[in-house]
Amino acid sequence: MEHPYPILEFDPEPNAILNPHRPNCEPVESTRAVLCFFADILRESLEKGELRIIGMLGTEIGNNPIYLHESPERPPVIVIHPGVGAPLAVGFLEEILTLGVDKVMVCGSCGVLKPEIKVGDALIPVKAVRDEGTSYHYLPPSRSVTASPQAVQALESVCRAMGVPYRTTKTWTTDAFYRETPAKRARRVAEGCEIVEMEASALFALAQFRQVTLGQIVYGGDLVIPEGWDHRSWNHRRDARRLLYEIALETVRQC
Repeated sequence: MEHPYPILEFDPEPNAILNPHRPNCEPVESTRAVLCFFADILRESLEKGELRIIGMLGTEIGNNPIYLHESPERPPVIVIHPGVGAPLAVGFLEEILTLGVDKVMVCGSCGVLKPEIKVGDALIPVKAVRDEGTSYHYLPPSRSVTASPQAVQALESVCRAMGVPYRTTKTWTTDAFYRETPAKRARRVAEGCEIVEMEASALFALAQFRQVTLGQIVYGGDLVIPEGWDHRSWNHRRDARRLLYEIALETVRQC
């Protein structure tokens, strides 16, 4: 049925004209994957021999390595950088799922809508407002979408075991970071959002559509308030980035 707004014309048909295909990589037996937004941590881990490249995901901006994290007597974990933004992250994850992955942890950073959330604070999004386009091709229209409860519980358990303070939260996922206006921010805060980023709602929707377990942990980054944007050197928090990556690896092995 035609809708005045094409983005709301959800089609539940699981098979599309172009379906995700197995990426070019060596055979691997892993049901677990980590999507890590921290390119610096991935480079560092590769240099230390903690990761090895087993294949590539390709786009017009170049090749994106598929890594494998192996640990004695523990399940191997596929690791990739998901790019930036919902469409690319979802596209990469779709291809990784063809390898047999059904448990996914995502680690990244976010903008902060409330000043009391400090830069570097660990945050676990449990619900995301769908202010992006990709999720509407995976789930019927709704205002928000939730993370996998099993994944959230696992993330909380690992954080407690590692002694890492954390906060569960609601996030605002948007495609347009240069259109986070004061009025839009006020509306999102009024409905309970504390942070803002670009991928969570789409990844949560994909996980529900493909029936996989997916959770996300992020750290507080730049401050997004009407009084003035504050960078807070969010992208130079190596310790926070390394910690969240380790949490994601541990959690996906326990989930």
